Amino acid sequence: MTTNSPATSDMAQRASAISKAGGFDAAIASGTIPKIIDVTLSEALVIGLLKQGVSKYLAIFGHGSTDLGEVLRIYEEAGVVRTFNCRNEVAMAHAATALRWQYGEIPAVVTSIGPGAMQAYAGALAAASNGVGVYHIYGDETTFGEGYNMQQVPKEEQGLFGQMTAILGRSYTLHTPEAIRDALRRGAMQVNHPYRAGPFFLLLPLNTQPQKLRLNLAAVPERPSLPAMAPADDDDLDVAAQQIAEAGSIVIKAGGGTRGHDEAVRRLADAAGAAVALSPGSTGVMPDAHPQNMHVAGSKGSISGNFATANAELVVVIGSRGVCQADCSGIGYKAAKRVININGDLNDATHYNHTLALTGDITAVADRLAAKLEAMSGKARAKKAKWLEACAAKKKEWSAYKKARFQAAPMADEVWQRPCLGQPAAIKVVADFAKKIGAAKLFDAGDVQANGFQIVEDDRTGDTFTETGASYMGFSASGLLASGIADKPRYTIAFTGDGSFMMNPQILIDGVEHGVKGTLVIFDNRRMAAITGLQMAQYGVGYKTNDSVAVDYVRLAGAVSGVNAVNGGFTTESLREALEAAHKHDGLSVIHVPVYAGANELGGLGAWGQWNVGNWCGDVQREWLEQEI
Repeated sequence: MTTNSPATSDMAQRASAISKAGGFDAAIASGTIPKIIDVTLSEALVIGLLKQGVSKYLAIFGHGSTDLGEVLRIYEEAGVVRTFNCRNEVAMAHAATALRWQYGEIPAVVTSIGPGAMQAYAGALAAASNGVGVYHIYGDETTFGEGYNMQQVPKEEQGLFGQMTAILGRSYTLHTPEAIRDALRRGAMQVNHPYRAGPFFLLLPLNTQPQKLRLNLAAVPERPSLPAMAPADDDDLDVAAQQIAEAGSIVIKAGGGTRGHDEAVRRLADAAGAAVALSPGSTGVMPDAHPQNMHVAGSKGSISGNFATANAELVVVIGSRGVCQADCSGIGYKAAKRVININGDLNDATHYNHTLALTGDITAVADRLAAKLEAMSGKARAKKAKWLEACAAKKKEWSAYKKARFQAAPMADEVWQRPCLGQPAAIKVVADFAKKIGAAKLFDAGDVQANGFQIVEDDRTGDTFTETGASYMGFSASGLLASGIADKPRYTIAFTGDGSFMMNPQILIDGVEHGVKGTLVIFDNRRMAAITGLQMAQYGVGYKTNDSVAVDYVRLAGAVSGVNAVNGGFTTESLREALEAAHKHDGLSVIHVPVYAGANELGGLGAWGQWNVGNWCGDVQREWLEQEI
């Protein structure tokens, strides 16, 4: 078997030339590497992704990725790329999603063929659901059809992994090495799409990876630079402004797409005199204390947020795809007669009936609409005075409701056999600490997430990342790894439940290995409390959502060398002390917090909307039938 070759030497020289020139484009411009080169498909892929700014790979190598792995080894030795080895493909996919979502860096996930690819593919659901663009590169069956390849899908059909991956995002099987340019062009558009970004899957057959092709480096696609789009004329904007001016009650539903468009949304809300109801993923788009911020609305929602959505006659939907939990399975806007929808995606912009669709970039459209309203000398806002007073009263009610739970004394818990903090009180302590030190917050699925987006008090987007798109258990702990990989890491606190943490506990090893400086807080109620609560609300009894096995999470985390494992105790004082101790550690800390689960209403924040699940379906669907928007 050949272990070294002139091709390897040529590869090393190219990698060195790129490094010495200070980057790919500089190397081409200076002529240190020729424009037309003979390379393997694996090297062509690494070069092509480098031209798009992709230099970080999260990898679990196997027999389906050895050739690509060798290219990455040579390019890393030259200082051109970095590869971060991980231990679980699902966790790795989450970390890549968080790296793009939180830090804006485009990574690539690399797995072998078969089970590893299947796990990474499952983890890619979080990226797809939240509109986060990342590359996924999987090994695939050989193209010669010589017989079954180990770990391929065992079925007499061609390209099955390509078919599966095309469902969740966009996919390209590099059956022919020369197709690399087309693959990279399509990939660049998918991961950088301004309105519908998501994962792009590159399938690399085992035998095409080492195949040679002639590549014109000047023709390799770049990362696209796309202009902001907006309506070509003012006709629809004039109609929208008139509808807003005439309406007596308006709510802006700020979806996850409003992240980063804070100023435009605030300007439009002020000019329109609109209450603003948030989605779990858009906390911070309005400052928490802003009088028009009604907080989260939806199936979980809040007193104030759900009041605003249920009673507004005009709804301005911005950057939302109308997820069932965001609009109570389509019946959240009970009094609405009309909808104005600002979105770049045509399907999302026309999700509701009686809609005036203003398609394009959120800031570009919202600013133009706000300018028209501002030119009306405050007439649009003046008509909404009584509406905003009613909303303010509901916000005051919601604040008092939360405060009672935040200040609740520890409650006697059946499992812990002693008084414990309620989950709202515990989460509030950690969220306040994060705000004090300027840390970012990552939230996991389940009860921690559901309480979390009702609790956080953000004044800008980018301080909280909550994976409500897929509600994927294990996301926050895994996503913490991104803070050990990012060029400019930010101290981050991951909020997770005991169940979610155990989905990907090996992330502790990866976190230490790759230098994470942050804290993982485990809120332990010894059950899937979100589902227990749903079962109790629907059927009056919990079923198979807990177990009898005690786990000492402090000992478990402390067994990993380099992890600072801390007991959070049973009071707000002990939890604050634990947070301070964790923050002082120069590395990864884990805090275990026992929390209450039970019937005491102060142990949770409740649900304020409707949802088409379980024995609620009949009522929700009957009401949906009567809806006109």
